[in-house]
Amino acid sequence: MRLRKIKGAAEFIASHPGIVIGDPKSLKGKWSTAFEKDQPLSIEVGMGKGQFIIGMARLHPEQNFIGIEKFDSVLIRAIEKILESEPLPNLKLLMVDAENLKDIFEAGEVAHVYLNFSDPWPKPRHAKRRLTHEAFLGIYKTIMDPSGTLAFKTDNRLLFEYSLKSITDFGMGLKDVAFDLHARVGLEWNIKTEYEEKFSALGQPIYRLEALWKEGKPNERN
Repeated sequence: MRLRKIKGAAEFIASHPGIVIGDPKSLKGKWSTAFEKDQPLSIEVGMGKGQFIIGMARLHPEQNFIGIEKFDSVLIRAIEKILESEPLPNLKLLMVDAENLKDIFEAGEVAHVYLNFSDPWPKPRHAKRRLTHEAFLGIYKTIMDPSGTLAFKTDNRLLFEYSLKSITDFGMGLKDVAFDLHARVGLEWNIKTEYEEKFSALGQPIYRLEALWKEGKPNERN
């Protein structure tokens, strides 16, 4: 993915150490110390401009959240949104690549992982870059609590079908699968991303799955 460079992005990010953790490796195994309260920790990998993770932090003050983005030009948009909102002591941001998550989180330290509208990398030769590829699933499994869940949303049907197969082949159980999430009722819990708002407004179905590491069995499909 090629993104436009923003002059002064690195300096802007460094000027907000209360929001962005500059040395995340130093907190491996002790992330609770980065927050006001010792609470279950959830992460969003590839958070984009941050609408989802900010919304989750507001909706669930009983949990701690970390938004992860590897592009500084995107990360600054999330910082700006946080600065415009009420204080969120249960939210931090990181600028790291998902390939390095095992260097940042101790085994079992993360309760839940969220993947939203990830780059589909449609060419077969780029499959290893997809965030639901088995290589990334192995990373999530290492850092997650065995009872934790992995949630994935996308507007891309082919990526969703690939992810269903990749996740089940990896040995995870499907707790929930939706082929048209917004056709459901009672979605007060669903925080929309920027992409989700855009595509759902155009009538594009939103696909979502939630998977478990232990004893997960499909219980709902539509």
